[in-house]
Amino acid sequence: MQKTEREKMQAGRWYTCIDPELEDLRNRARHAVHQHNSLPPDRRGRIAAELAQLFAAVAEDAYIEAPFHCAYGFNITLERGVYLNAGCTILDTAPVRIGAGSLLGPSVQIYCAEHHKDPAKRIVGLERARTVTVGDRVWIGGGAILLPGISIGDRAIIGAGSVVTRDVPAGATVAGNPARSLPQGQPTGAG
Repeated sequence: MQKTEREKMQAGRWYTCIDPELEDLRNRARHAVHQHNSLPPDRRGRIAAELAQLFAAVAEDAYIEAPFHCAYGFNITLERGVYLNAGCTILDTAPVRIGAGSLLGPSVQIYCAEHHKDPAKRIVGLERARTVTVGDRVWIGGGAILLPGISIGDRAIIGAGSVVTRDVPAGATVAGNPARSLPQGQPTGAG
């Protein structure tokens, strides 16, 4: 039985992102994101209804500052007390879970798509989707980037501007490019 590109994406297999069904889903997300980013100032941060309905799950008290961007939305889970500061981007080709009480600074980027290394395959949109998980009470500093397949343990701290290329254990503090473990008490620039 032939699988659709969406089914291959959801199974974590190589798929072609240049696909009419996936483009329609990205368009749906663009509209929801636009609605959210256009909320009046007194409603800013609260998640627009269209965007909240698009997400896999979202706690009532989750908060997203505008502007915000996501690829599909339906792969995103925001647990209670999650805060995303202005300019966050989640390219959710795979599930992205952000645990309770986690705080993301401005312009944090979460990427799930791993593009093919072969240029001929990459040019036709071949990629695979890898899950990103952020544990509970994690603090991610502004401008940090989480690469595909990353898992951040509970209570971890990611320094501002860090590029996280591998899993971060619970309670660890990492910073830099690539992000490396820091000794206790060293400044991270997380903010």
